[in-house]
Amino acid sequence: SSKRRNALRVKHVAKVVKALNLGDLLSGQGLKQETTLKRCGNSCWGSHYNTLLSILNIFSAVISVLEIVIDDGPKSGQRGEAKNLLELMLSYNFVFCLHLMRNILGAIDELSQALQRKNQDIVNAMNLVRLCILQLQTMRQSHDINVPNMDDMFMDRERSLRKAQEIINLHHYRVELYYIVLDMQLQELNSHFNKTNIELLLCLACLSPDDSFSAFNKQKLLWLAQLYPNEFSAIDIMALRIQLDTYILDIRTSGEFSQLEDISDLAKLMVKPKRHKVYPLIYLLIILALTLPIATVSVERAFSAMNILKNQL
Repeated sequence: SSKRRNALRVKHVAKVVKALNLGDLLSGQGLKQETTLKRCGNSCWGSHYNTLLSILNIFSAVISVLEIVIDDGPKSGQRGEAKNLLELMLSYNFVFCLHLMRNILGAIDELSQALQRKNQDIVNAMNLVRLCILQLQTMRQSHDINVPNMDDMFMDRERSLRKAQEIINLHHYRVELYYIVLDMQLQELNSHFNKTNIELLLCLACLSPDDSFSAFNKQKLLWLAQLYPNEFSAIDIMALRIQLDTYILDIRTSGEFSQLEDISDLAKLMVKPKRHKVYPLIYLLIILALTLPIATVSVERAFSAMNILKNQL
């Protein structure tokens, strides 16, 4: 509600003013020291990273507002929900998971943003995949979990004492949370971006007209054609080898192709001057490449919009 948002803003401003007076926070234009809670994205491509950063930034203000709701909430249900939230947020388990997911989503944020851009730089995106996997593996190997009484028994509030497993805190936070979450993320990245998929995407990047076809690589395009034996026979591959030399010389010296950015624009423009008939094998390769990235960000967002229309309106 607007009342609670105002209370949150007042509490956070008071914290900022106190930090400025103590010299713990720098002041100046554009530092954006006031913030609000950020809503999570509606699309499955949306990351919760900014939401977690927002919670961490105004954590004490959120706690203060929950305490206000507990004291003067208009309904008993709201007061009870605020009390449960306060208890959960002040637990070590919540804070641990909050920082863990902040670090993991922060490690993959650049990759997530790169994959969501309309004009994707596939070469740099694949490099980000490698760096992301390396960073997560480093996190897994060099973990440093600080918690009081690590040798104490872990108590699971979701289970009764009779059914609860007898494990210590160190095992729970290291094995059942830290390792499992990191392993799930690494498994997801490795399954989506295995060696074959990365090579395939890098071959697709060689068709990009961006920056005067700077990514063009004849050998990789020939390898890409060999992945489609039903479309390219052995004779076609030999013909494609010669056709690629003529094609790249023609396209780079033609002014009309100098301002293109993605493969779809290239396919459209090749039809206008009937270049698709001059270079039929290359045009076929371009069309096949355009059918590969089916689950693009724009498609996902279109389906998300359809769900809003169908379910809510």
